[in-house]
Amino acid sequence: MLTAVRKDGSLSISDFQWVPQRNEYVCPEGHTLRNDRRQFATPRTRITKADTVIFRASQADCATCIRKEHCCPNTPLRKIARSIHEDARDVARSIAQTSEYSQSRRQRKKVEMLFAHLKRIMKFDRLRLRGLSGARDEFLLAATAQNLRRMAKWLMPGETGAELKVA
Repeated sequence: MLTAVRKDGSLSISDFQWVPQRNEYVCPEGHTLRNDRRQFATPRTRITKADTVIFRASQADCATCIRKEHCCPNTPLRKIARSIHEDARDVARSIAQTSEYSQSRRQRKKVEMLFAHLKRIMKFDRLRLRGLSGARDEFLLAATAQNLRRMAKWLMPGETGAELKVA
């Protein structure tokens, strides 16, 4: 669920409970925010141009609510825009909380740093040889030079690194 804090100090989306079985939000006072308060003869998707679905509370519920000034002080009722991709985002957020994801992030950082080093320091920004075998050979040479440079740093820990620059 989103945890953004609103600038005006009112309730944020995280204060509302999402109920996927009924496709609605429930406010802290127990009132529902739905996207289909009115049925149309021609069914509508209710998806906006921004790929969101707007969930609205009943104006009668908000008018009599004790938290109105803290929930929606400037509007007659509370609205929540939910992205159509929010379910996938919830899955991604739950994966991001695992220890396996943290380990994967550390490993990806190591690999990305090596590619960044190849591009920026060793000027490996484009391939000069044509074809798959040429690209493979050129990349193998660049990776070998990178590994030799790293091995030299391990073998000579007292050196400053200025002597190890690759032309």
